[in-house]
Amino acid sequence: MVQNPDNSSSPSLPSPSPPLANASLAEHLDLFTTATTLSKRENDRVRCLACGHRCLMASGQRGVCQVRFNRAGTLHAPYGYVAGLIADPVEKKPFFHLLPGAKALTFGMLGCNFHCGFCQNWLSSQALKTPRAIGQIEPITPEEIVRIAQQHQARMVVSSYNEPVITIEWAASVFELATRHKLLCAFVSNGHATVEALQFVRPWMNAIKIDLKTFHHDKYRALGGSLDQVTSIIRNAREMGFWVEVVTLLIPGFNDSDDELHSLTHFLTSVSPDIPWHVTAFHPDYQMIHPRPTQAGDLLKAVTIGQAEGLKYIYAGNLPGQVRQWEDTRCPTCKKPLVERAGFRVRSYRISHQGCCPDCHTVIPGIWS
Repeated sequence: MVQNPDNSSSPSLPSPSPPLANASLAEHLDLFTTATTLSKRENDRVRCLACGHRCLMASGQRGVCQVRFNRAGTLHAPYGYVAGLIADPVEKKPFFHLLPGAKALTFGMLGCNFHCGFCQNWLSSQALKTPRAIGQIEPITPEEIVRIAQQHQARMVVSSYNEPVITIEWAASVFELATRHKLLCAFVSNGHATVEALQFVRPWMNAIKIDLKTFHHDKYRALGGSLDQVTSIIRNAREMGFWVEVVTLLIPGFNDSDDELHSLTHFLTSVSPDIPWHVTAFHPDYQMIHPRPTQAGDLLKAVTIGQAEGLKYIYAGNLPGQVRQWEDTRCPTCKKPLVERAGFRVRSYRISHQGCCPDCHTVIPGIWS
């Protein structure tokens, strides 16, 4: 459902369509699609190049995501609607090294290429796979999205809520226009993408937040993806010049063992010790209701492990006020606070216009202006 941060209706948005049962949702969404070139023909079938599944589809077949499909030999992808639209702090994505304190207009569609039992956005991401998730969408144009971003004085637009890679053509259209209006553009993604997808959106996209959900191959397969695919995309995104931040939702009994956290943070350090790593608290939701909620001590243990592996910028999230200084950005050289936060609110900001610590002049990686 489209939301507005001031709880007022946006003047140009049409009324939302009524919620649809899953049986008719796919047919309705098929009306909001476009032909895409992010594919290749293989004999009488079409291979999708958007995500790591690289689905090969005969005419009439759908990909794993259920929203990309082969229609008479041409791959079609979602276009021209939103299922969520809200302006809120960029820290909520979370991005901590991307214009701290700025407002981001976040938009999302429906569908995902994973089926995580702990999904926090399952009403959107699993709308075509779970009977309990009822889809609701609003037709909209890129021009309307950019205009709404300007109305709310947002400094960036972000594709999130569902998996943006499977709706990348729509995001690219929004981003292309947003870039002309001097807005930054970003993905909040599970990282199960392809290099072709990153190249497709690179002319307009500045940053990507990637979920690194576990560092165990079998666990990733159970979620519907591949650990190797996600780790390679983290490397590729850095090499291609995207600003990259990584998030791990810490789930007791699932991905919180010392060995797994050491392996995960060792990998991130091998890519770059400058990658911000957000370790965030889990609460029971969707299908995963038995693990206990993550506690502050769990997050602080993960922080200690990440520090031991050499990461310079570690953040503990979802438990504001309980994780001491680990909501703040500190200089890795002189340890002085540079951005102090309380939850999603920036309390103080001391990074120079050149992106440096004002005390010792250490360059702090990120996008600050």
